[in-house]
Amino acid sequence: MYLAIATTAVFAFMAIVMIFVRMRASRKPASVKKIILPPFFMSTGALMFLFPMFQISWLQVAEALTVGIIFSIFLIKTSKLEFSDGEIYVKPSKIFPVILIGLLVIRIIIKLIIGTSISVGETSGMFFLLAFGMIGTWRIAMLYQYVQLTKKQSA
Repeated sequence: MYLAIATTAVFAFMAIVMIFVRMRASRKPASVKKIILPPFFMSTGALMFLFPMFQISWLQVAEALTVGIIFSIFLIKTSKLEFSDGEIYVKPSKIFPVILIGLLVIRIIIKLIIGTSISVGETSGMFFLLAFGMIGTWRIAMLYQYVQLTKKQSA
């Protein structure tokens, strides 16, 4: 029980930090590297699945990734890239922090619900995949939008 509370608190803290990081990132030009690197660095967390405590079934993998992809739609819709001063920037959205906080609350509620029926390790594995599916899909959409803008600018 204490482990579940601790992991939820750490997750909530990380999500709040992410909101501030995203707000500051909109002040600097976007690049392919800045779009691709976060999911790449996050992927190292998949090493958790080497340990039996974190291993989950393929059905749980599919469920977590599907929910992550669905959640990413909200991030994709509120993340727009635009040209400014000859560079591409992420256009700040006033609703973006609200979306992130809403997704945080939904994820915590889901975690509390499923945390009563599966182990903390399995829950951690599923929520890692949920986050990876969400961030990976969002960043792929951003990369696509970035490439489209660079083609449009060069034409």
